[in-house]
Amino acid sequence: QVELVESGGDLVQPGGSLRLSCGASVSIFSFSDMSWYRQGPGTERELVASINRDGPTNYVDSVKGRFTISTDKAKNLVYLQMNSLKPEDTAVYYCRADGIVGFLPRHYWGQGTQVTVSS
Repeated sequence: QVELVESGGDLVQPGGSLRLSCGASVSIFSFSDMSWYRQGPGTERELVASINRDGPTNYVDSVKGRFTISTDKAKNLVYLQMNSLKPEDTAVYYCRADGIVGFLPRHYWGQGTQVTVSS
């Protein structure tokens, strides 16, 4: 099984920063896209940021200019740098990997890490 493990979630004050990490048990190069999703209290899970194997990135409008997704392929790590955090960023953040396995599209989820933004 492909394993994704997130870390870095914490309680942080508004305006603060956090860096989330996602470690993969296989090469990140195996996947077409690596993404961060989040699900806040009473909200649906939403795509926050994604990065394509070829480099292009995408962000939900609410985090543009504040969050940055990046990878360290040598270490099989995906990061989400979160700056200027707001209370509405409070959520469980999930790492997701998408790729082709056995000629079929498949995706894998991490277990999630809690981010709480509060005074």
